[in-house]
Amino acid sequence: MSLSPEEVARRSAEAMWAGDAASQALGMRILEVGPGRAVLSMTVRDDMVNGHAIGHGGLTFSLADSAFAFACNSYNRTTVAAGAEIRFRRPVRLGDELVATAVERAREGRDGTYDVTVTVGGDVVAEFTGRSREIGGPFWEEGHDARGDDR
Repeated sequence: MSLSPEEVARRSAEAMWAGDAASQALGMRILEVGPGRAVLSMTVRDDMVNGHAIGHGGLTFSLADSAFAFACNSYNRTTVAAGAEIRFRRPVRLGDELVATAVERAREGRDGTYDVTVTVGGDVVAEFTGRSREIGGPFWEEGHDARGDDR
């Protein structure tokens, strides 16, 4: 049985999410996932605000990085970041709902480039570019679900 690219992406996200304690601890949620794309959200909490009373940039980066990770791992191939950069366009505030949308710009061989836009209420607050490198095999075997159970 051959799975659709959307089903492969969904199962890959399930497998990654099961072990992603960092994203879960930050309260991130997966809103969408597909081949080469992912949308995650996170609400800025009290413990995410810095000494300037704005959302800590490192946590905005973390959300963008997680969206990037789910996008570049959507092909059921173990893939990691080779590099990333972010441009903050405006500060975020306590209570803001951040939405990070990752899209694949290029993928050739084991290398990929992904753009992630972080928004609040549709306004762009950060732009992130990640470069990925495939380092290994699949998360799960076809014929089994993301936990390894028979399907």
